[in-house]
Amino acid sequence: MADEKKDFVINDRRTSSDKTEGSDERQKMQAQLPEVNFSTFIFSLHSSVLLQLGLIEEPGTGRKNRNLAAAKQTIDILGMLEEKTRGNLTTDEEGMLKNILYDLRVMYVKEVRSEK
Repeated sequence: MADEKKDFVINDRRTSSDKTEGSDERQKMQAQLPEVNFSTFIFSLHSSVLLQLGLIEEPGTGRKNRNLAAAKQTIDILGMLEEKTRGNLTTDEEGMLKNILYDLRVMYVKEVRSEK
């Protein structure tokens, strides 16, 4: 067992001495990702709600699937973030979050009503 070679991945980097062919690909993909900040995090949750409401296609399948319970939960998470970050956001961040929440809540109500 002591002679076995093990790879551990930390922050998408292999810690073993050998590099894999995919490491160049991985670096290119990381370079294409947007900077992670509060706004990109909120937009990520926004996109999740749009998927959960069935308003946009899932990237992997190209299908639209609706999960209203998951959409409500994600909207509630955004509402909790608004509440917990009150007073700690820039004016732009606060406005963005407020507008996104309003829009998603309206979309959610429309989708719930269309199901009846």
